[in-house]
Amino acid sequence: MKKEKEIPLGKQAYFHKTGRRKTAVAQVRLLPGGDAIIVNGTPYEELFPRVAHRQAIVRPLMLTESLGKYNVVVKVAGGGISGQSGAISHGIARALVEVDENLKPVLRQNGLLTRDSRVKERKKPGLKRARKAPQYTKR
Repeated sequence: MKKEKEIPLGKQAYFHKTGRRKTAVAQVRLLPGGDAIIVNGTPYEELFPRVAHRQAIVRPLMLTESLGKYNVVVKVAGGGISGQSGAISHGIARALVEVDENLKPVLRQNGLLTRDSRVKERKKPGLKRARKAPQYTKR
């Protein structure tokens, strides 16, 4: 019988990290055991109906082969569905690095530890949108 690798907890019962994307902020807690992902008190399948968003959330756990090892509890606020799923993914990746530093290269290679800083550009005066100018007429 193969013994599973023990998760070094020390004095704490969970690992906590924050993930961000656009204007969404996700507070992620990684608890050892189980495989549930709870977002704002409900299973993530209910909050994120699109498969692409679900895959983005689970991606750090899949790449590090730790899908059944942790329960993930998330509080997320701000932004839309896309930004929230990205923020959760970022938070999970950062928490996994806190658990095991050896996972950092894998997550870094797949771009999961880098904060995606792209935000909607503000509207400028004299323009219709951020960059769209009104049509120029010579006469």
